[in-house]
Amino acid sequence: MTKEVLEILNILNTAGHEAYLVGGSVRDFCLGLAAQDHDITTSALPEETMGLFQNAGYGVIPTGLKHGTVTVRMHHQSYEVTTFRKDGTYSDGRHPDDVSFVSNLREDLARRDFTVNAMAWHPDQGVVDYFGGQQDLKAGVLRCVGDPGKRFQEDGLRIFRLIRFAAQLGFAVDPKTEQAARANATLLRRIAPERIQVELMKLLQGDHVETVLLQYPDILAIWIPEILPCVGFHQNNRYHVYDVWGHTCKAVASCKNIPELRLAMLLHDIEKPACYTQDILPDGSVKGHFYGHATQSAKTANTILHRLRLDNETIHTVTTLIGVHCDPLTPNPKQIKRFLRKIGAPMVKLLIEHHRGDNLAQAPFVALERLPVWDEVEAMVDQIIAEEQCFSLKDLAVNGSDLVALGIEKGPRIGVLLDQLLDDVISGKLPNEREALLSAVIPASQK
Repeated sequence: MTKEVLEILNILNTAGHEAYLVGGSVRDFCLGLAAQDHDITTSALPEETMGLFQNAGYGVIPTGLKHGTVTVRMHHQSYEVTTFRKDGTYSDGRHPDDVSFVSNLREDLARRDFTVNAMAWHPDQGVVDYFGGQQDLKAGVLRCVGDPGKRFQEDGLRIFRLIRFAAQLGFAVDPKTEQAARANATLLRRIAPERIQVELMKLLQGDHVETVLLQYPDILAIWIPEILPCVGFHQNNRYHVYDVWGHTCKAVASCKNIPELRLAMLLHDIEKPACYTQDILPDGSVKGHFYGHATQSAKTANTILHRLRLDNETIHTVTTLIGVHCDPLTPNPKQIKRFLRKIGAPMVKLLIEHHRGDNLAQAPFVALERLPVWDEVEAMVDQIIAEEQCFSLKDLAVNGSDLVALGIEKGPRIGVLLDQLLDDVISGKLPNEREALLSAVIPASQK
C-alpha cells in the first residue's frame, strides 16, 4: 500500500466521508502481488472530492464528473477517486448510458465484473468483501458478481477480461460464468479493436497462457476466426506430437515472454491447414507437409494485426519473424551474415528465440537435437556483432561516393555494385578492404 493511497484515504475519511481502495489493487494485495493501479471509491460527491484536495494543495483533474471520477495528482502520480455509484443501462454493450450516485458501498461493488475484483479495503476495517471474493481467491476461481449473463451483456469486453485473468492468475472459471461467456461471446464483435488488442497482449504474456488458449479458441476466434481450422488439425509428421493448435499454444508458452515474439508464435502456423499436403509411405502411413505455410501465414498475420490495430513496427516485426521462420539457419558464419543482412541483428536474435520456442513445442527429440544448435548460432551472432564483421552496406569499406569517384554514373547501378561487393565480402571472395573492393569494381565499371 503506497503512502499516497493512504494519504488520499485519510483525507477523505477524516472529512467524514467513506473512502476505500477498490478493485484489482485489493485483489493483488490479497494475493501478495504488486498492484499496478490504485483506484479509490468514496461516498463523497465529485465536487466534494475536488474541494477537499484543492484545499489540501493537490492538483485535481475533473476526469469524468458525469461518472463521478476525479483524478488527484499527488507526488507526481495520478489516482482516480470515484463516487459510489450504480450503473444504468448499457445500450452499446460497453459503457453505461448513465450512472447514479449512491451512498452504499455494497451497491457500488455489486456492479463490478468478478468477485475477486469486487472487494474493497479500508485502513480501519481491512478487506470488505460482500460477494465471496476472498473465498474465490483461495479457491482459484473466477466468478461473475451476480448473474454472469447480465454482467457480460452490460460489457462484452468482460468476456475477454475473464480469459485474460485466467491466463495471468491461473484460475479456473466458474462453470456458470464460463457457460455465459461462451453464450455471449459474439458481443465481443461490438468492442473496439484497440480494446481487444490490449487484452490479447496481456493474455499472451500470462504465465498460464497455454491452458487458456487451449480452452478458449472459440472466444479468441470472434476476432481471429482464422485460428479455428488449426484446432484439431493433425500434422501427421514425426516432428510433431500435437495438432496445429496444440503446437501453437505450447509454442506461445515455451518462448520468451516478449510481446512481439508471443504474438508471432500465436500466428506463425495459422495457414498450415490451408497448405497441407501428404504422402502415403510404403507402409501405408501418412506423412504431412506444409509447403509455403510461412509465407502464407505472414500474409494472414498481416491482415489480422491490422484488424486489431497493432502499430506498424509491431506488425513488421511479427510478420517478418513468421515469414522467415522456415528459412534454414545453421551455425554457418556466411549464412548467419546473410540473415543479419536481410533482417538485422535484433530480428535475428528474436528469430533464434522463435526457433527455441517452436522446437520446445514439437516432438521431444526435436528439442534435444535443436536447442544446442540455437545456442551455437546465437554465440556466432554475438561474435560477428562484437567483432564488427561486415554484414551490411554500412559496414562496407566503400560507399556510393567512392564508386562515383571512379566514374560510375549515379543511379541504380551504384546500388547493384554495392550489393555485389557485400555479397563477395560475406561469401569470403573479397576482404572488406577499400583498395580490394575498388579494384574489384573497376573491371565491372568498364564493361
